[in-house]
Amino acid sequence: MSTFWIRLLQLILSLTILVVFHEFGHFLFSRLFGVRVEKFYAFFNPNFSLLRIKKVDGKVRVRFFAPNVPDSYEEEKSYGADGKEVVTYKPIDVETLPEGDWRRDPDNTEFGVGWVPFGGYCKIAGMIDESMDVAQMQQKPKPWEFRTKKAWQRLLIMVGGVMFNLIQAFLIYSIVLYTWGDSYIPAQGLKHGMEFNEYAQSLGFRNGDIITACDGKPTVQFDADMYRDIAAAKQVTVMRDGREVTLDMPEELSLFDFTRETAFVSILSPMTIDSLVADGGAAAAGLLPGDTILYVNGQQASTWNSFLNILDDMRTRAADSYVSRDLTLVTSRPGYGLDTLTVTADQKFMLGIVHYSDEYAPVLLDYGILSSIPAGIKYGWNTLKSYVGDFRYVFTKEGAKSLGGFGTIGQIFPEKWNWHAFWLMTAFLAIILAFMNILPIPALDGGYVLFLLIEVITGRKPGDKFLERANTVGMAILLLLVIYANLNDILRLF
Repeated sequence: MSTFWIRLLQLILSLTILVVFHEFGHFLFSRLFGVRVEKFYAFFNPNFSLLRIKKVDGKVRVRFFAPNVPDSYEEEKSYGADGKEVVTYKPIDVETLPEGDWRRDPDNTEFGVGWVPFGGYCKIAGMIDESMDVAQMQQKPKPWEFRTKKAWQRLLIMVGGVMFNLIQAFLIYSIVLYTWGDSYIPAQGLKHGMEFNEYAQSLGFRNGDIITACDGKPTVQFDADMYRDIAAAKQVTVMRDGREVTLDMPEELSLFDFTRETAFVSILSPMTIDSLVADGGAAAAGLLPGDTILYVNGQQASTWNSFLNILDDMRTRAADSYVSRDLTLVTSRPGYGLDTLTVTADQKFMLGIVHYSDEYAPVLLDYGILSSIPAGIKYGWNTLKSYVGDFRYVFTKEGAKSLGGFGTIGQIFPEKWNWHAFWLMTAFLAIILAFMNILPIPALDGGYVLFLLIEVITGRKPGDKFLERANTVGMAILLLLVIYANLNDILRLF
């Protein structure tokens, strides 16, 4: 199976798990407060559904590839005194429908699976949502509708989805930690120190430095949080040649400065070969395990990252023009000194070299059933805090350019199916879904929460017409954002 389909399947499965869990939060609180939930669907179902399940007249009925049943309202058209057409909606008397009709027993939720394999929804009676069911809202409010419930009950119904996504993330992280454990590389245990790009070196960092503290806070782990600490710090302390050196950081430093052509800081690891692929160009040229590469085509490549950057640059240039795959390498072999040889790379500019360093063995952490729960909650909470802190970059020029759609999300899944990576990514997306949904934008859960809080404070409930228009505006904003994000994905292809 190709990489595209593997990533697409992971994306669909992950989003389905996330959305169904989110909508179940709305469903649970709705039923708890006696609100009718008309439909609960995985995927969307315009015109027809792959699967429909509902209890009708005391019997569970299942339909496959069934067309959607019309809503429980009939459309009536008439003409006013001014001659203009007036559309009204008359409720269907379900008691007069023949026995077994799918529209009977409206209090029973219809569960189903749609044919558009993204997302899902939970249709709550008496609520202005993405279904834009204006027919229902024209009727007299019923006691089993969302709009007739107390403000605090409606508030819990609306935040139920966000709550369940957070619980979902904490639960997944806990299970992942229990099943696979965790690991990290100690930031202050790097034998050769750290490697810095040109921009970092312009700020005073030097290859071989070890970052020990940011604004006095000790640096423990070499991970993304270390990047955030550097970006937010006024001063960074490094260990250089056995002594501490303090560097002043510029105020305008941001995380985008850490994602230039090369990494701001990485682990400095000499380009020493561990092993070779038998049919690779390096083995054919006579390279041996233990050899250290110093230069590639005259460019310094004595570290793993500099070596990879040179090959990445060749791949990029090869996409536009011819680039020779015969590379001149200067190497060092223990006991033999320097040597110059030619290595022929493959079409992807791979040389068949395996490199790793056991000098930076990660610290492994194992968790039992009880210890994994608080550890998972802490992991999820730290992830949420980091994401909320990084969200401010969305409102910058670089942040707007970096927004991505489904293509970008799909790319973050691994090329080969890996359950460990899949569940970590699903938990992270659950955090994102929870946070994005609580933003005070109409059509999102946060928009409803905002109006509910205004109602609680002022004692006045916004009118249905206002909510309908606000929801329309919110959906338009979201649609534009989705188009913009996916357009960014398309532009990146070219």
